[in-house]
Amino acid sequence: MNSLDLRGLSPAPITPFTRDGEVDYDAIQRLGSWLGSVDGVKSLVVLGHAGEGTFLTQAEQAKVIGAFRDSVEGKLPIIAGITGEGTAVSVEEAKRAVDAGASAGLVYPSHGWLRFGYQDGAPQDRYRALYEGSGLPLILFQYPDVTKATYNLDTQLEIAAQEGVFATKNGVRNMRRWDREIPVLRKENPDLQILSCHDEYLLHTMFDVDGLLVGYGGLAPEPLVELIAAGKAKDYPAARAIHDRLLPVTANVYHRGSHMEGTVALKEGLVHRGILEHATVRSPLLPLAAGAHEEIAAALDSANLGSVVPALV
Repeated sequence: MNSLDLRGLSPAPITPFTRDGEVDYDAIQRLGSWLGSVDGVKSLVVLGHAGEGTFLTQAEQAKVIGAFRDSVEGKLPIIAGITGEGTAVSVEEAKRAVDAGASAGLVYPSHGWLRFGYQDGAPQDRYRALYEGSGLPLILFQYPDVTKATYNLDTQLEIAAQEGVFATKNGVRNMRRWDREIPVLRKENPDLQILSCHDEYLLHTMFDVDGLLVGYGGLAPEPLVELIAAGKAKDYPAARAIHDRLLPVTANVYHRGSHMEGTVALKEGLVHRGILEHATVRSPLLPLAAGAHEEIAAALDSANLGSVVPALV
């Protein structure tokens, strides 16, 4: 397996829709080409939570992978979220992703585990079957500590050591576990690329990682590339300054009642940045309350993140 180099920013972009609720492929072209033009962006990760991937049909999922690949002219790898509930179902999903042009897969836990937990060995079996069945290089996805789909350290270590697994997207959202587990993952698997996905509070994690894999990167890639550089340089004052500059944006996008509202807020932000004309989402997502767009726009302006339309002309 040839590992992809994700040591930088991997945005997880939204999926644009027309006002009629169909996938907007023209908007994908604008969004993908803009993100791909930002120095320091290493890949695009599609069909995840921010991308409303589970709200798309199988045919739409494949077309979205291909559309984002076309938007970057094949110059960046496209990583697909693999979200199927059953293992055999997810293997077929991974095969479709390969056929559509995906270079790797971000493996979501079987969603029944969110409520009921998992049997020992079941996650390892899921990753093994996915790689053996599709040949798709895989990213280990560590879910938040508050869910029953979060993996204990032994499970993470065993998955990370498996053939085909080259990176981990860690969103444990428990800094006690982060501080104890990340050094062990790094020591036991020195080639494993460690990526943070703590959109809400990136500062704490920036000094331990190789990069970021975040929906936030689909809205504000420029300062997040700077934040990664500051973290790698162990320059806390610079990282703190970027964090503080972004805090109004972070609050207006991610400090809402539900993390899923962040997807809607990302779209509202992309309207202000000139990429989208409107923030249409698919059910079960709903529009944000009146006034939210103006709040998000003001936060972006305060962070000097205005329209990027001139850069796309």
